[in-house]
Amino acid sequence: MREFTFFVIAVVIANPALAASGPFFSFANTDFVVLIAFILFLSVIFYFRIPSRLLGMLDNRAQSIQEDIDEAKRLRDDAQQLLSNCEKKQKEMKVQAEKIITEAKREAEILKEQAEQELEKTIFRRVASAEERISLARSVVIREVRNEAIILAVAVARDIIQQEITEKSARDLIQLAIDETEIKLH
Repeated sequence: MREFTFFVIAVVIANPALAASGPFFSFANTDFVVLIAFILFLSVIFYFRIPSRLLGMLDNRAQSIQEDIDEAKRLRDDAQQLLSNCEKKQKEMKVQAEKIITEAKREAEILKEQAEQELEKTIFRRVASAEERISLARSVVIREVRNEAIILAVAVARDIIQQEITEKSARDLIQLAIDETEIKLH
């Protein structure tokens, strides 16, 4: 049916050749010869089914182009899906990184507080130790000073006693000490 339609269109297009003057159906008329050649040309074209082959080739080309377009759409959809997956993973990684940073800051704060507490304990222990050493040193110094004072007092008292006490006063002092001892013992 296509071929017949195409043939009718070709004849209508060749219609200006019919407008020539003089006997038309003569080989001397170039318009007639051109018309015959044109009809033969169209007959050969239709005999070998060139229009259907051309249409088939065009259909095949259109189908190939459509397949390429479908493949391109599929690839674009795959790329779009891959992009959305990557963006989703990027968001997840960003959230995870923020959680890690938050956790690290919290742990750092805890470690800082623990370090401060340990430092305070260490300082307290060192201060207590220093105070204890100072107290021990003070008691040792006081004891040494007392001992030295006692030794000095005894030495001074001995010197004073040797210079001022006579034999009689020594006996009186001894008797007084004995009397006080008896009173304290009873």
